[in-house]
Amino acid sequence: MTAQTPPSPPFRDPQLPIAKRIDDLLSRLTLDERVAFLHQFAPAVERLGVAAFRTGQEALHGVAWMGPATVFPQAVGLGATWNEELVHRVGDAVSKEVRAMRARDDRVGLNVWAPTVNLLRHPLWGRNEEGYSEDPKLTSAIATAYTRGLRGDHPAYWRTAPVLKHWLAHNNETGRDITSSSVRPRVLHEYDLRAFRETVEAGAVAGVMPAYNLVNGRPNHVSPHLREHLRAWTDEDLLVCSDAAAPSNLVDSEHYFDTHEEATAAALIAGVDSFTDHGTDSSKIIARVQGALSQGLLTEEDIDRAVRRQLSVRFRLGEFDPQYDPYANTKDFDTPAHRALAQEAAEQAVVLLKNDSHTLPLPPGTRVAVVGLLADECKADWYSGTLIHRSTPLEALYERFGAEHVEFAEGVDRVRLRTSAGTFLHVPPAEDAPDVARGAEGALDPALLAGRTDLPALTADADGTDFALIDWGEGVLTLRAPDGRYLSVAEDGYVRASADQPGGWVVQETFRLEPHRAQGSHENHHLLRHVGTGRHVSVAADGVKVADEKETPPEIFELIVAERGEESVKRVAARADVVVVVAGNDPHINGRETEDRTTLRLPAHQQRLLTAAHAANPRTVLALVSAYPYAVDVADLPAALWTAHGGQAAGTALARVLAGDVSPAGRLPQTWYADDADLPGLLDYDIIGSRQTYLYFEGTPLFPFGHGLSYASFAYGDLTAETEDDETLRVSFTVTNTGDVTADEVAQLYTRAPDSPVTRPRRELVAHRRITLSPGESTTVSFELPLSCLEFWDVATGGRRLAPGGYELLAGASSEDIRARTTVTVTGTPSTPRPVRQLGLGAADFDEQSGGEIVDRTKMSGDAVTPAAGGEAELLYRDCDFGAGVTEVTVTVAGEGVVEVVLDGADRAAVLTPTPTPGPYDYTTVRATLAVDGVRDVRLRLRGPLRLAHVGFSG
Repeated sequence: MTAQTPPSPPFRDPQLPIAKRIDDLLSRLTLDERVAFLHQFAPAVERLGVAAFRTGQEALHGVAWMGPATVFPQAVGLGATWNEELVHRVGDAVSKEVRAMRARDDRVGLNVWAPTVNLLRHPLWGRNEEGYSEDPKLTSAIATAYTRGLRGDHPAYWRTAPVLKHWLAHNNETGRDITSSSVRPRVLHEYDLRAFRETVEAGAVAGVMPAYNLVNGRPNHVSPHLREHLRAWTDEDLLVCSDAAAPSNLVDSEHYFDTHEEATAAALIAGVDSFTDHGTDSSKIIARVQGALSQGLLTEEDIDRAVRRQLSVRFRLGEFDPQYDPYANTKDFDTPAHRALAQEAAEQAVVLLKNDSHTLPLPPGTRVAVVGLLADECKADWYSGTLIHRSTPLEALYERFGAEHVEFAEGVDRVRLRTSAGTFLHVPPAEDAPDVARGAEGALDPALLAGRTDLPALTADADGTDFALIDWGEGVLTLRAPDGRYLSVAEDGYVRASADQPGGWVVQETFRLEPHRAQGSHENHHLLRHVGTGRHVSVAADGVKVADEKETPPEIFELIVAERGEESVKRVAARADVVVVVAGNDPHINGRETEDRTTLRLPAHQQRLLTAAHAANPRTVLALVSAYPYAVDVADLPAALWTAHGGQAAGTALARVLAGDVSPAGRLPQTWYADDADLPGLLDYDIIGSRQTYLYFEGTPLFPFGHGLSYASFAYGDLTAETEDDETLRVSFTVTNTGDVTADEVAQLYTRAPDSPVTRPRRELVAHRRITLSPGESTTVSFELPLSCLEFWDVATGGRRLAPGGYELLAGASSEDIRARTTVTVTGTPSTPRPVRQLGLGAADFDEQSGGEIVDRTKMSGDAVTPAAGGEAELLYRDCDFGAGVTEVTVTVAGEGVVEVVLDGADRAAVLTPTPTPGPYDYTTVRATLAVDGVRDVRLRLRGPLRLAHVGFSG
């Protein structure tokens, strides 16, 4: 007899709805198995044939960390394309490479942690390279395009499952796990939530990752916004994945909870479904969840809810239906199409900032001097894959103009380091050492990649080695040996010329020269501090190393400069028709994850090179290749360009733009400020109050949001706008190429509410389109927009409101280059006074404030306001309706201090001094006499370390 095949369980039946299949699988999993699924590395359940699964595969601009892959421009560069169709194709290519790489390496995950939709509010944020724009509309448009490409176009199955990062209001690396972003309701709803919301509502997002920081005093990993907003935007089961080690931070660094069991339970209940903590070791998270269960802090229903969301993603990825998965046999990896797309994306990302007297494009036969620290570089960043192909500006200009027409000077300082014994640091030969690119083998956690120890350590001898010294700014420098390897320090502490590039989670290739002022010492004497370890370099018998100074004293070096970089730059610049200075940043140094910048200024070394080049040849073009904006004076330069680090085709793209093979049409995705003085504090998240971003900035930027020039010229006209059914706004205008080359233009549409009773943006992007026009060609650009794009968050009603009146529609080539305008009038909803007699005032629902910050009312929900640093704060609430009159005011407060209630037009204030409470969440209610009627503005003045939650009126 033939044994019968047992029937497949319902969770294996693709004909059943996913919800029923998940119900069946959940019912078959034991509680211990379900708990184990809550860690990032969910184990296999062999008895059910369920494979292991991990959340998290970095794929910000290509598959990262898992070895060679196609590398596209940085995210901020993709944002600069202003081209959703292009970015959709990039996402499609990246997801295909994820699938192709997973087929040969099951460490590659299908739950991709990308894109980053944090808004580029502050240009000194270290992770500026990861975002798309300072504008929520542009950010959501680009993010939606990328996620749709990552998801794939099958109606049921997803190629990859994208997770948006980093929820919420996260723009600082300084103290990122302990600082709180104070976000007033209008900024929350009109700005920070908006980029996430519009992307989630588009339907191609599998989940989000909370950020390390706190918002309004509460860690993002226990934020009620996950439930109240995120999960209300879609019917899909969104998977919320914690950031790495963030669950432990709730206790260890933030001290928000006393125990890890409390913290884990609170995060799970708030909506975190997958815990990324302790690497591949799931035992600690499992123990914490089990402890929370035994203490009654969690129920099995809480566990099941989170596991259900993970399983929903796994079912959509086709894991349980391999025979029906349309993406199972994807093999597209490093294809000619992907290489061409990487080049196209890099070309579209180039922004022409300035072009006086048609300096660009460069005609054939031009003698070009290519100079600068990035002229022969193709830089990767922390979230890049390992480059398979690379092109540098120098290589590409050689190819485009011919080697006989191109000269090069890197501009490094050529130095030797003399020891106190009179010898010099020396790099021993290593003829048999293989060339190894960092990360080429791939790693689940590249932070754990160790430095090379197969090369000899540096020594000291009579002749020494000439090093190329680059000062990247703020005193941080690299030293490179003649063979191209950077000095680096491995785990054994020895200094070797071993790194192909600076890199790693903790960069081991950077140093500082510290003046040594000991009595009798030479003024050119220095200690050499290794930044990664914080230790000084010493010279010992067995080699050069960084060591504990109790064991080995630091070496005192004399810096011998053989040639300053500007000397070589001057020589080649003087012989050229045009000089191209390629300046910018190394993405691993001075501005990256874990490290904010301190200034907008171009590093002094690179400024020296730019000044020298221009002095030798006034026809000097500045090409900035950077992850963020600079405040650099280009007034005397005839031309300037900017591009983000453009991935594998960066050099080719820049050369083709310089040569005119491509007319540049990238547009700035964020404001370029002229000076550090234009910036608010890094931790000031109130873009309205501090007038941040193009939306509210009242100064003169170096270059405005949306700026970018072309080799063509364009005319705008025939702007019309009309409303329909009180729901839709239809806008159209014509754009004509009035130049003599085919080129792209990015047509931008902004709105402005000139008669608004509250502070509204100076102008706000509502739509854009990148179009290609041949000379003389004209096209009509039309947009159909919901009237809701004109709404604002009304703190008086706690909801969005369309105010009646006139709204300007502004069409043009940037936020400041408006070519056509018209006005529409909408009926809207008139404002009404605040019904304070019935509802009182929520402390955080102010119209304006000074000196205060929003904090958590309780650990679970609600907001309160406190004076910053226990000082003084004033809160303004306009148009408060007291009706026929009240006689008493009550305040709900915690802590100690004084609350004054001041009515506009009144001679006296009500002063309330509560009895101090023991803790920040121990609230008390205090009453005082207050006689008032009619509609008045109310000012609350707070003094001392108290928290104000609510103000009530009665009598």
